[in-house]
Amino acid sequence: MPVPFARPEVAAVETQEIAVPQGAAAAFGRRVRKAGGGLLGLVLVAALGVSGCQRKAEPEAPVRPVRLLQLSPATGKTEFEFSGDIRPRIESRLGFRVGGKISARLVDVGAAVQKGQPLARLDPTDLALAESGARAQFDAARTDRDLAASDLKRYKELAARNFISSAELSRRQATYDSAASRLEQAQASLRNQSNQTGYAVLTADANGVVTAIDAEVGQVVSPGQPVVRVAQTAEKEVAIGLPEDQVDMLRGLSDVSIHTWSEPDRVLPGRVREISAAADPVTRTYPTRVTIPNPPADLRIGMTAVVAFSRTGTAAAIRIPLTALLQQKGSNQVWVYTPGQDGTGTVKPVPVTLGEAQGNLIEIRQGLAPGQAIVTAGVHLLKAGQRVKPMQSVAPAQPASNPGVRIGALARHLG
Repeated sequence: MPVPFARPEVAAVETQEIAVPQGAAAAFGRRVRKAGGGLLGLVLVAALGVSGCQRKAEPEAPVRPVRLLQLSPATGKTEFEFSGDIRPRIESRLGFRVGGKISARLVDVGAAVQKGQPLARLDPTDLALAESGARAQFDAARTDRDLAASDLKRYKELAARNFISSAELSRRQATYDSAASRLEQAQASLRNQSNQTGYAVLTADANGVVTAIDAEVGQVVSPGQPVVRVAQTAEKEVAIGLPEDQVDMLRGLSDVSIHTWSEPDRVLPGRVREISAAADPVTRTYPTRVTIPNPPADLRIGMTAVVAFSRTGTAAAIRIPLTALLQQKGSNQVWVYTPGQDGTGTVKPVPVTLGEAQGNLIEIRQGLAPGQAIVTAGVHLLKAGQRVKPMQSVAPAQPASNPGVRIGALARHLG
């Protein structure tokens, strides 16, 4: 039995109600309507339109690897560690007090020297000649002085007998005084020249060790030019650099300890001697010197040392690395990790209240509790409820017997 055609008005209404967004379906529908539009054509057009409107399901977010840190409370005692090297308190650049040609170098780098020990010598030829000339002038001035003294004595006897006038006696007295003054001048010149000859030998002014040689044999040096560097071993200290955000906080601390890299178990007391008022233009840190009272003899110059500043507070606190913080809409939050069954887990944002910053760490006053695990890297790539997988086993909390925080060591571990 043939299918009757639909009425025109009904067909028009049904055609308007079918939406055909895709090009192929729309073209097919137009062809069907031109042919008169049957029920079968309308069904096909509707099927094509519905299939074109379907949306693909969004893929599930991938499991992202994260770095975790388990929180533990730290007591008020905090240690700030800074690496440095052992240096002498005084290092002198010794040079000759006269100019000349170096004829001998008597020490090498690393040699231990005693006060007064010769270090180098100059060619003494010119200095010896100058000393001989000064000695000759001194002898001539002494002869003139003796002759003037003899004349003055004789003229005094003549004046006592009134054989000469008082004016003549005054001239003889002036001649003697002038000769005596020339003798004193010649004597001072001779002493000065003798000292110059003695300066041809460079000697150590204190006990120490030779750290550098700045001039060699055959070189002509000027007065005061550095030739040998001698570091005094009586006083030693550690040179470190303090960051600008911790200078004021560490300036007043008196609990300072020092240990070397070669002997970490031997702890030496320290005392901050000076903190530079200007930052180093290269490192942008403030050069600081920490003195070691009564340094042991085996503490050699140039050894690597670690200076620890200890500060004791009154309350426990939780400190996290700055990389764990995420700012969203003006608030600070931390991603807290919740473990699952298959080695993965989920994360959720937790608002926190911040406290004092200490280097790469910051104190959390509210929002977190000991024992929780937080994400410390890639926090800006996470979403609430996202599945994550730890990159390593969660670091255990600090034992109760050693709850303090070492800022330097912890910062290196997190980095």
